[in-house]
Amino acid sequence: MSDLEDVEEANARFYRAIEALDIVQMDAAWSHGEHVKCVHPGWPLLTGWEAVRGAWETIFANTAEIRVTLTDVRVVAADELAWVTCTENVLSEAGGRLSVTAVLATNVFERAPDTWRLCHHHASHVLGGAPDESAPETAP
Repeated sequence: MSDLEDVEEANARFYRAIEALDIVQMDAAWSHGEHVKCVHPGWPLLTGWEAVRGAWETIFANTAEIRVTLTDVRVVAADELAWVTCTENVLSEAGGRLSVTAVLATNVFERAPDTWRLCHHHASHVLGGAPDESAPETAP
């Protein structure tokens, strides 16, 4: 497999762990160090694997179901780092409430001896459409 294919598989492994609500799979998808970072929509920055893992445990414990369909997936691989940008189209059920949302995500992976592992996940809600490129720019 090429690095791009390997990174695509590592990214898919991360989303399979989310959909399975499986902390063991999530453990396998991530690096485990103090350099690891995660930003969930509306959450503060989480730093270090223990904090990131704790957040996933909380999400999994309070969610009945999550389904993620990825669109606009872009993968870049360099020597020791790779990143994926995408839109997460998320269907979830938590506390008896069904939710559908679009989330922009950047996933950064680092090369490990056996595979690529996630070291940074940043996700934020899509609040509106893209800026109108034909509109004139305004000065601040």
